[in-house]
Amino acid sequence: MQPLKTKYRKYYKPRQVPKINPKLLTLKPHSHLSLISLESTYVNGRQIEAARQTIRRKIKRRGRLKIMIFPDIGISKKSTSSRMGKGKGKIDHWVGKISAGKTIFQLIGVPVKDGIPALKSGSNKFPIKVKICQN
Repeated sequence: MQPLKTKYRKYYKPRQVPKINPKLLTLKPHSHLSLISLESTYVNGRQIEAARQTIRRKIKRRGRLKIMIFPDIGISKKSTSSRMGKGKGKIDHWVGKISAGKTIFQLIGVPVKDGIPALKSGSNKFPIKVKICQN
């Protein structure tokens, strides 16, 4: 997952996301099944794709899966063998920002007995604590 076009080729490295206590946030009511983050961090595009594939495999491609985050910040990295100077390195991977209390995935039209295990297995692909909500 990466954007087709960006305003600038290379960005500054993102600062640390502020740690927000999710207990202070009032979570908005979500329809159906939702995977909600409880921590603030940056998530790699590969982690999002791995979670998406796992969830789709578990629900056998029924219903609709909405992805609410997108990796749009490019992280550059110089090769280890290069000397100092000569500009900034190439873009290595893309990350997306997740704040606490934000919905990551939303499952629509899937029974609860199939959807909760699917979201639970998808949440194992993320390096943060998440919560499954249903309405």
